[in-house]
Amino acid sequence: MLSHYLRVTARILVADDDPKHAQLIRLYLEREGHQVLTVGDGRAALDQARARKPDLIVLDVMMPLVDGLDVCRILRAESRVAILLVTARSSENDMLLGLDIGADDYMAKPVSPRELTARVRALLRRVGAGDASAQVIRVGGIEVDPGRFEVRVDGVPVGLTAKEFGILEQLAREPGRVFTRGEIIDKTFGFEQEVSERTVDAHVVNLRRKIEANPAEPRYVQTVYGRGYRLADR
Repeated sequence: MLSHYLRVTARILVADDDPKHAQLIRLYLEREGHQVLTVGDGRAALDQARARKPDLIVLDVMMPLVDGLDVCRILRAESRVAILLVTARSSENDMLLGLDIGADDYMAKPVSPRELTARVRALLRRVGAGDASAQVIRVGGIEVDPGRFEVRVDGVPVGLTAKEFGILEQLAREPGRVFTRGEIIDKTFGFEQEVSERTVDAHVVNLRRKIEANPAEPRYVQTVYGRGYRLADR
């Protein structure tokens, strides 16, 4: 029953060179109340993402002019916009590559429009959930502001993807506690998709690259071997 979900109205950019597929996605997303713009190539996706500042991008990998992976890599260097990659490449290595360059989620074709809207809904909740007055979480030199979707390390802003932010927020709310990978999956990834523990590890690697002075010897996000991860409470 959709009425029981937290609804978030968002500006969404759909980049797909298949007009029929793009319009089908647009129809389903507009039924959710979103404002949707479609484009058919990677260059247009970059132009419109920069001009329109969407909240989320549904990004096909195989596109003309500039492929989706390059679009993702470029946009992630410029912004924290949520990115959902859609591709015919379905191997685990392809998925991890997409996550490594900054995608928040990954779907293999053929795509179910209903599942895609559920993934979008989950991403938007993670990015936009919580009001602007939500309490800032401070642990050591880390500040996590759930309301503004902002993170600072020693006072310096750090751009995170939605899932990286979700993992850090979960750890920061109970510093010192060890969270299993299963608990991180349940809280941060939701029930809409199957996620492997290796996927969690890939996100943690990316998170460490952004918040740790030396990712090889993390000060904050620590591995507890055989159990999971914790945020150091010092």
